[in-house]
Amino acid sequence: MPQPTVNGPLHIGHLSGPYLAGDVISRAARARGERVLTLAGIDVHPNYVLTKAENLDVDVHTMVATYRAQIAAAFELAGIGYDAFLDPQEPEYRKAIAGMLRELVEQGIVPMEEMTLHQCADCGRTLHHSYVVGKCAICGTGANGTSCEGCGGFTSAQHLVDPSCARCGGGPRRMTVTVPVLHLEKYRERLTAEWLQAEWPDRVRSVMQQYWTAPLPDLPLAYPTNWGIECDGPLEGLRVDFPTELGFSYLYGPSRVLRPDVTTLAERVAAWREIDGVWHMNGMDNTFYFTVLYPAILAVCGVPVPKARGAVVNELYLLEGKKFSTSRNHALWAHEYLAKQDPELVRLYLSWDRPDRFETDFTQEGFEAFCAWVRPLLAGEVPPNGALPAALAEAELERAERALRLVGFDSALAIRSLVNALGAGVGRDSVALAALAGRRSTR
Repeated sequence: MPQPTVNGPLHIGHLSGPYLAGDVISRAARARGERVLTLAGIDVHPNYVLTKAENLDVDVHTMVATYRAQIAAAFELAGIGYDAFLDPQEPEYRKAIAGMLRELVEQGIVPMEEMTLHQCADCGRTLHHSYVVGKCAICGTGANGTSCEGCGGFTSAQHLVDPSCARCGGGPRRMTVTVPVLHLEKYRERLTAEWLQAEWPDRVRSVMQQYWTAPLPDLPLAYPTNWGIECDGPLEGLRVDFPTELGFSYLYGPSRVLRPDVTTLAERVAAWREIDGVWHMNGMDNTFYFTVLYPAILAVCGVPVPKARGAVVNELYLLEGKKFSTSRNHALWAHEYLAKQDPELVRLYLSWDRPDRFETDFTQEGFEAFCAWVRPLLAGEVPPNGALPAALAEAELERAERALRLVGFDSALAIRSLVNALGAGVGRDSVALAALAGRRSTR
């Protein structure tokens, strides 16, 4: 599961996506007798964190502690389980991440090269991640220097159209620095094997398609910047880039569980022989990282065979018809909501309403209707008529009709959803009924 960034608490929309999915999938696999290792954690080192603290005019470490506690409370209240918790604030973790990058450089596997980056001509910040804004060169959507929410593609100050400093508005100025560089194109054959063997959702494939023909970028694995894990040895003065850190953390976490005494890169790779494959639970905007960068880092580190097995992603979850928004305080914070509600019912409703194929909409009315319907069932009681509440019927009918599209076709899901809708008096003139029963549609 992705490590949530500690620049805010988790809201119900977050919970409905990779976190609940990862927990449910892991529990089901274990119940089938499969051996599973689930990774969770927090993400402290994107410069989004420092930016948020500066915007709030608060001490960054105090802010991190507050949001970390709220995220941990949400995990605990929601029953999100894991085998390894990746904690960037642990000295052992920081030492391991910096040490793996140093070993790769010292062994000549990752070269130190001069690279042209950009800094702000006014405030001098290295323009990367939250410090830079512009437009995606692929789809034109406004983006920062991490990834594009519009198409899921890779973005950076060097690739953005009309980049500028997100902190002071200054223009970019070229600078030449010596940094460790990962030449992703060098690993195309390995990445192709990863892509071909794994189960990717259609939307993920649509993002990956651009990488089949376009040259893969050269990535600095560390930057001269003011936030992140400090490097040492030949990388003195640099800080590990946070996506690099996440890639290394996926090597570090399992090896620490499987062989707690390992210390070297080679020992961590050896521990990975027990792992047959990797599934990512993630959002669409992270597609470049879990399909390209993280598999490439495993290859660079020496994991000998492709490990990607697939990804589970989700679409946007709305709140009462609008996008979750921290700035407008339009959110249901998970740690607060779960403390007031029955966590079992919250989990069940979010699973029922999950935006797995299309955007769905959390409504308090729908949640309360769901609880009134399901609560007696959990107690072993059958409601008088057993029918789906009317407040849920339209959502169930929409799921039935979505399941009859070419992409994601699932007639079994469609008929079950349709029957539920019909039981609430909705759907008798629907496309779903006409198609499934062979009738002429009245629409």
